[in-house]
Amino acid sequence: MPTPDTLLAFFGIAVLLCLSPGPDNVFVLFQSALNGRAAGFAVVLGLCTGLLGHTAAVALGLAALVAASETAFTVLKLAGAAYLVWLAWQAFRAPVGPLSAQAEAAPLGRMYLRGVVMNLTNPKVTIFFLAFLPQFVDRARGETGVQVLWLGAVFIVATLLTFGAIAVFAATFGRVLQRSERAQRVLNWGAGTVFLGLAARLAFAQR
Repeated sequence: MPTPDTLLAFFGIAVLLCLSPGPDNVFVLFQSALNGRAAGFAVVLGLCTGLLGHTAAVALGLAALVAASETAFTVLKLAGAAYLVWLAWQAFRAPVGPLSAQAEAAPLGRMYLRGVVMNLTNPKVTIFFLAFLPQFVDRARGETGVQVLWLGAVFIVATLLTFGAIAVFAATFGRVLQRSERAQRVLNWGAGTVFLGLAARLAFAQR
């Protein structure tokens, strides 16, 4: 197990990384604004579940295979880009109306799965974990895989707290916008445009 000082330092860095602009926190921002706080939290939990998968992949050595295989990297990034395009289409054609009606159209289970898929189909997260987590591993402290699991758990906690705060902020802001159908349309199209931008960024990403 890493030392408490190592875990604390890692937690601080993880929070800063989670707050820096990226596909996942932007995704939380728009989904929370469009569908409400509960949906935002469901997305956050889905993203954290995806991080569990990335942590396990690093601990088991699977992430190294993805990083080394051009085919695996390409398949994952194209699947993620296609999913983002589909989300953009959903945002463009989303109906306007009361927030409660939109929340009913986006059940929490579906929002959770969106978070899982969004995270797992981004190979950049896998490679990031492969490069980032081992830097805090001390072989003298015991089994490397166990230390990676500890670090992954700390990163997930940091993600849960920071993304949860983003969800609360965005949902509060979105509730104000939901009072205007024009503002809702702007928000829907803004979300769709951002998702398309993220899809293009992921599709052309290099290892």
